[in-house]
Amino acid sequence: MKTIKLLIILLISSSFLNSCAVVRPGEVGVRQKFGRLKGNVISPGLAIVNPLTTILVKIPTRTVNREVKLNLPSKEGLNVSSQISILYHVKQEKAIDIINEVGANFEKVLILSTFRSAAADVCAKFYAKDMHSGKRSIIEKEIKQQMSNILENRGFIIEAILLKSITLPSGLYAAIESKLRAEQQAQQMEFVLLKETKEAERKRIEASGIRDAQLIIKEGITQGNIEWKSLEVLREIATSNNAKLILTDGKTPVLINTDK
Repeated sequence: MKTIKLLIILLISSSFLNSCAVVRPGEVGVRQKFGRLKGNVISPGLAIVNPLTTILVKIPTRTVNREVKLNLPSKEGLNVSSQISILYHVKQEKAIDIINEVGANFEKVLILSTFRSAAADVCAKFYAKDMHSGKRSIIEKEIKQQMSNILENRGFIIEAILLKSITLPSGLYAAIESKLRAEQQAQQMEFVLLKETKEAERKRIEASGIRDAQLIIKEGITQGNIEWKSLEVLREIATSNNAKLILTDGKTPVLINTDK
């Protein structure tokens, strides 16, 4: 008798435990009975279901990071190997609609297929080198925008598209490096030419200044100034201890040294 009671208790306990399901934080649950969705969306916590007739379908509502390896086409027709992260989450109130319209495998059916299409459309408008330069953020934003236009009304929010790794064809790497070297050499030559131009301009300005100064001096040399300077020289000679006799007509002084 005791054994039967124990079995009954174990059976009841097992049935109770099997009827309990846990919805973890960052996800919601939906009851599915005989293939049909029943009731409202279940928030995180403990949920009671009939294990014989009902299963609990869980949908993540937290941010999902899905990494995808993909060959992207470029504007010049090259295939660029890439590793891209898709950050998205599901709207909680849309969980039932998503299961009804797409199914629990919505990521493969809808998210990834939409991403591949959007990534190919956007990247085909850019050159391969653009995916490895400052235009990367523009490509990410355009892919995100195109996906959002398709998926937002379906219950998905695309948070970000991140181009984590871009591998260009080896020949393109060499071409880019060669172009960068050529640009650096051109910039250096422009600097040298600018420096030489500035130096030539400086010399022209200096020569112009010297010429103007000489013209001013030349214009200032008059006959009166010459005579005045001659008189000053004559006076200095006259007061010199070595000067003995000066003969002059007032224009050209003549000094006679009596020591000879």
